[in-house]
This record gives sequence, C-alpha cells and structure tokens, in this order.
Amino acid sequence: MLWSERTWAELPGDLKGVNGTAILPIGAVEQHGPHMGCGMDFVLADKLCAAVAKSTGAPMLPTLPYGCSLGHSKRWPGTIALDPRTLIDVVQQTGQWAYASGVRRLFIVNCHVTNAAPLRCALELLRAEYDDLMVALINSALMSDRVRTAHFKDAEDWHANEAETALMLHAAPELVRPDLLAAADDEDRTAGLVFSHPVNRTSANGVTGRPSTATAAAGAELFSWMVEDLAAIVTRGMTEMPPLDQPYATPAVTV
Repeated sequence: MLWSERTWAELPGDLKGVNGTAILPIGAVEQHGPHMGCGMDFVLADKLCAAVAKSTGAPMLPTLPYGCSLGHSKRWPGTIALDPRTLIDVVQQTGQWAYASGVRRLFIVNCHVTNAAPLRCALELLRAEYDDLMVALINSALMSDRVRTAHFKDAEDWHANEAETALMLHAAPELVRPDLLAAADDEDRTAGLVFSHPVNRTSANGVTGRPSTATAAAGAELFSWMVEDLAAIVTRGMTEMPPLDQPYATPAVTV
C-alpha cells in the first residue's frame, strides 16, 4: 500500500478503509562506520514501513531520506544533514498536503535518533493547525520493550552497532561490508558526561557498540519484532478517538 503507486482516484477509498490513516517514514543519510552504508537509517525506515503498510492497509507516504544528522560532524565523509528547522518545515508541509488528501491519522515513523526533537515540533504545529488531525511520533528503536532492549544491548549511546548492523545483514545485506566487521567495534564513551557531545568527540570511527557480533538471523528476528509491534500500534491508532471532544480554538465558557 504505497502512496506513490496509488492514483488520485484510489487514495480516497484507501484512506476511508483505514479511517484516514497514513504512515510517513523518515530516516537519514549519515556515516555508519567503516562497515556499513550511509543510507542505513532511511533504508530501514522504508523497508519497515512498507511491511507495516502491507500488514495494516495504511498507505505509506514516500520515505524522507534526509534527517537532522548535524551531530555526526564532517569528520567522516557521507553525512548529508538537514538543519532542524528545515526538517520541521518539510514534515509540516508534507502533513499539510497529506491532510488535503484526506489523512486524519498520521504516523510519523522516525528511524534516526536525533530527528526526534524537530519531528516533535512538526507534530505540535500540525495538530495545532488541524483540530481533526491526530499525529503520532514513533521512534523506531523505542517502539516496544523488546525492540529497545535489542538496540541498547551493547551501548547506551549506540550507533552502527550490533542491532543496526544485524538489521541490515537481514534486510539490506548490500549495505554491509562483512570483512570489516571484526575491526569496527568502538566503545561508548558517554557515561557520566554532562554535555551532549557530537560523534567526532565520542567515537574513533563513527561507531558506538559491537557490530562484530551482529548476525543476519538476529536481524531477521529483530526486524520481525519491529514490523509486528509497529503494526499493532498503527492498528490500535486506526480506531482511537480523543478522550474528550473539546475544540482546540474555542475558549471554555465559565458560568
């Protein structure tokens, strides 16, 4: 159920069948260590949300490949970053046009950690603009306890680690250089720090964690969990209604 493959005559019926639900995947283009391609985040977003769209029937909007990756610095080639304000504008305007097409329940699925703040800002702007639009922001690594545990297994400030490498070994093996895995591990140096430092100050090679321990089998299991858990969230959201039916812009009248 890909938005890009549906016609203007088909989309209204598609959306009606799922109570106006649509999925917007968002990733990033950034270095992922010496062993993995720079497109990891948007490839995961695209494949994960396509599987969930197929499972739930909710149309998937085209994946936004670029994200807010400023923290990865310019030390390693490959990162293409958007300013947070630019990402806010892009997502807000995407939501505005999706609304015009009939979307009333928008799931923003984020597969890059530091997209979270600008995407939350976009959510705030969209729901303030449209009283009948519900927006959910799902950060992929945090969608359930089992998914979170897998991602944080080898590092608190993980990146290009065992979980991400395993996911790509399963879902997009062309992104991984297996002969470089053994030497790609790097420690998490962020414990006890007061400030949030960019990756050039915390990692020797752009990695935090142990990609050397990743396997395609573990990636297949984790990917299946992510599809199952995200599909459950989307399905639940298809019928959710606000707890109270009170207009956003109408002041309460006191007697």
